[in-house]
Amino acid sequence: MTNFIKNFVADESGASAAEYALILVMVGIAIILGARFLATSISGAMSTAGNCITSSRTVNAGGVCG
Repeated sequence: MTNFIKNFVADESGASAAEYALILVMVGIAIILGARFLATSISGAMSTAGNCITSSRTVNAGGVCG
């Protein structure tokens, strides 16, 4: 029984699996945050473009209808 406990404590294969899981979680969070930021930016750009189209104006270099 003591050999089993010694081997169990010395075994580090589970630790590396846990580290990979944490890395995957961090990458997943980064992807989600990036997607939300990108969605907000795209939504704002489409809204501006839609407003310019409905008012028959063009967008100047600053991204504003004029």
